[in-house]
Amino acid sequence: MPTGVHLRDVRKQLFHAAERVLLRDGPDALTSRAVTTEADVAKGVLHRHFADFDDFLAELVRDRIARLADQSALLRAAAGTRTVAENLVAALAELFDPVSVALTSLVFFRDGLRTRLRQEGDGLPLLTEAREMLTGYLSAEREQGRIAADAEVNSLALSLIGAAHLLYAGRRRGTLPPDSEVKKTVDTIMADPLQRRLL
Repeated sequence: MPTGVHLRDVRKQLFHAAERVLLRDGPDALTSRAVTTEADVAKGVLHRHFADFDDFLAELVRDRIARLADQSALLRAAAGTRTVAENLVAALAELFDPVSVALTSLVFFRDGLRTRLRQEGDGLPLLTEAREMLTGYLSAEREQGRIAADAEVNSLALSLIGAAHLLYAGRRRGTLPPDSEVKKTVDTIMADPLQRRLL
């Protein structure tokens, strides 16, 4: 088997195992032993592919960030379709799926991981990319005249990310906020730029 294929398979297996541990037991239970046990591989396998456990965790977060690029492209392409609120509710539900919420908690929980990831840019990993995704989408909607021409899209994106993070992360593990609660939050934040587009 080619080494590159083998490496991707092992990485994927370890990443999926880490996500299962995170969802089931929380960030404080995530150790190299827990991951390799969950993946049903020898402990040395993880250390053959990653410099240390923080390197593994950083790659796990980077893998999730890479997926946001596809989500961002799809959301931007959705500009002009459905309503702005419907697009935002759907985007926030996808952004704050249980794995992403758990990974955000993990970044908060582990100082070494947060420091390592912050060397690559400002802000909190995952949430920073999520804000950029919503900023791009809201900019596209502003260009189409579906929100006010002077709408401060970066501030709106920050408000949406912050409020949604509280809604999703503040719940018992394994539960999600009702769509109606997310929609009410989106409607409140977006009320002014949506109303003023008609003036």
